[in-house]
Amino acid sequence: MPRADHDELRSVALYWDFENLHAGLCEEKDPGSYGRPDNRFKPQEPLVDVQAIVELAASFGPVAINRAYCNWQFFGRYRDALLQNAVELLQLFPPGGAAKNGADIKLCLDATEDIARFPHIGTVVIIGGDSDFMPVAQKIKAAGRTLIGVGTRQATSRHWATSCSAFRYYEDLAGASAGAGAARL
Repeated sequence: MPRADHDELRSVALYWDFENLHAGLCEEKDPGSYGRPDNRFKPQEPLVDVQAIVELAASFGPVAINRAYCNWQFFGRYRDALLQNAVELLQLFPPGGAAKNGADIKLCLDATEDIARFPHIGTVVIIGGDSDFMPVAQKIKAAGRTLIGVGTRQATSRHWATSCSAFRYYEDLAGASAGAGAARL
């Protein structure tokens, strides 16, 4: 098969550390607010422009995988935007109030497994700002895939951003600004 035909078949896998992105946007609006239990463990106001991120991913090719990892019990207000953009929701119940990294670990395992199973995945987009994603960045790039990272300016580790093939700040996405157009359809 000629290389051009092969490249046309390359698809995109989009993985969201959804709460990480949402928390970063909350912190930009009101520093220190998201970490307080009285704010974190209640229904969350939509801040994430879901469509802007899906459009970014689609700019690299057809989106074949679109998964978001979160404890969805507090994010029901995103329902319509997530359904409209065909986001597969993976429910994660943290084992305690201070538990973290559950979404990071599951996301990394799924991304690694998917690039091994699906050779048509050419670009992987990971939404989140944690340096915890650096090992999976190495695996994705070693497999010959392009890695695009997306995170907020204040909450993104510079080490994670530089480990990606390319990195975009959420605030710079077309139509996306903290609070404006959030969860638009």
